[in-house]
Amino acid sequence: MKTRDANITDVFFDLDHTLWDFEKNSALAFETVFKMQDISINRTDFLSYYVPINFKYWEKYRKDEITQKDLRLGRLKETFDLLEFSIDDESILFLSEQYIHYLPKYNHLFEGTIEILEYLNLKYNLHIITNGFAEIQENKLNNSYITHYFKTITNSEMAGVKKPNALIFEYALGLAKAKKESSIMIGDCLEADVQGALDAGLDAIFFNGNNKVVAEDIKQVNHLLELKKHL
Repeated sequence: MKTRDANITDVFFDLDHTLWDFEKNSALAFETVFKMQDISINRTDFLSYYVPINFKYWEKYRKDEITQKDLRLGRLKETFDLLEFSIDDESILFLSEQYIHYLPKYNHLFEGTIEILEYLNLKYNLHIITNGFAEIQENKLNNSYITHYFKTITNSEMAGVKKPNALIFEYALGLAKAKKESSIMIGDCLEADVQGALDAGLDAIFFNGNNKVVAEDIKQVNHLLELKKHL
């Protein structure tokens, strides 16, 4: 069923887990860092713990329950503890810095990213709204050669708040010179991207790459190219 909205002029994308394949790139960054530091941990075992722990810590960070340092130390410390791998906090923070350094050097995008950006770029003004750290997100965009598709890039450091706070959407709209009535947000997080945008007065589409069961009234796509049905 086609549900195109003729009033839309501006399309806002989340970056991580929506266009930029965070899990794949993250796994490669850890593989590089562990090899460099001669850390003998099975990558599959490590990631099976780290991925959900990282998600939990980002949720806390999004809600301002922890600091950036807490995020970077805690997610690794908890993972190493579960693996019963002995390492001190100073070494963990060094590994974290190395991981952050190498993470944007990998540039795998979700299938269909370039094609959908090429398609949408001819019809709409495209933008990014991300909770990620400014320098890292900029490097991700540049290294994956998609920066030029976006008129504006809003991150939580610029806005002073994180999604789902309505203020970051208002900041992004102001930067884009866009109206909320003619804007739509696309992202992988129901709370931060979808509900956050809806609460701020924008329309929203859930990028449901993992086929989660969601309410029927939520606009969703399972593959980026399905956005052509909506836009």
